Amino acid sequence: MANQANRVVVIGNGIVGASTAYHLSRQGVAVTVVDRHDAGQATDAGAGIVCPWVDHEGDDAWYALAREGALYYDHLAELLAEDGEPETSHARVGALLVGDSPAELVPDEALLRGRRPEAPEMGEISVADRPAGLFPPLAPDLAALYLAGAARVDGQVVRDVLLRAAVRRGARLLTGTAALTSSGTALLDGSPLEADAVVVAAGAWTGEVCRPLGADLPVRPLRGQIAHAVLPGVETAGWPLVLPRRGPYLLGFPGSRVVFGATREEAGFDPRVTTAGLAEVLSGAVRLAPGLGAATVVETRVGLRPATADGRPLLGRLGDGVVVATGLSAYGLTAGPYAGHLAACLVTGGTPPLDVTPFSPGRF
Repeated sequence: MANQANRVVVIGNGIVGASTAYHLSRQGVAVTVVDRHDAGQATDAGAGIVCPWVDHEGDDAWYALAREGALYYDHLAELLAEDGEPETSHARVGALLVGDSPAELVPDEALLRGRRPEAPEMGEISVADRPAGLFPPLAPDLAALYLAGAARVDGQVVRDVLLRAAVRRGARLLTGTAALTSSGTALLDGSPLEADAVVVAAGAWTGEVCRPLGADLPVRPLRGQIAHAVLPGVETAGWPLVLPRRGPYLLGFPGSRVVFGATREEAGFDPRVTTAGLAEVLSGAVRLAPGLGAATVVETRVGLRPATADGRPLLGRLGDGVVVATGLSAYGLTAGPYAGHLAACLVTGGTPPLDVTPFSPGRF
């Protein structure tokens, strides 16, 4: 594959596909990105939490991927700046892990302190005596740990910057329905595309795309409904992420905006905002942060996050000339750009900087 993949088709223009296209274009590969712009793409809805150290206990491979994904943002920013497309939405704002009592947070603190020697980038871990002093709408009686190294990012911004930078280096962006033949040839609306290899980064739709290869990949959509609100006149950009033991996460963005979500629903490919889903998000947010009760809801979003049967991503070769990169579920914005980098390595025959064997599509 290393000597042949001079032309690559990337199916899917979410954050993983965009990153794959960008990294391939930097290697001088002729890249064509195809997407049909279905409603419910996960990148369009993602809230932007980058805090990998609190999850994947007991799964070292998944944790390593998520952690490397968070670390990769600094290097990615340097690459994009070289290409005249600086990415400025990534910001280290810290995170509050909140619970009803200090005892609730003991397992979290133990996990973080155990991981910190190998992950100093998580920053200092401290008890937040007054979490509402950092995130003013919070209920005053919450217990909290503060984790300094957590960050937030705008997934749409990162995706768009990656695609623009790829186009600057010659990538083509096409709209239409992509498919594969049984031999791995990429089609656009039924017509063959010239390519030596294909990367399938089609999110929750990846199983559909790969089915002609005889693969039965257990990728399904996990619906997440998210609400955006504004607090006029309040500067929210520097607020930390709020990650509760139960209920919706909260995070601030520039423009007096606060994001809260998300539901986790087995709803198939249904990208609707529902009354029940929105009620779950709004009521949970106000219970956690009563000060948000006066905020104005300005937008709702729905993302169909790609989830797999065993909870691990799909990242590896699927037959000759096809690489699959999907299944990050709720961690798409944490690990998506790095996963795209790994996929680019795989499709050109290189050795990825992380062992992707645990994520092989062949495990199913």
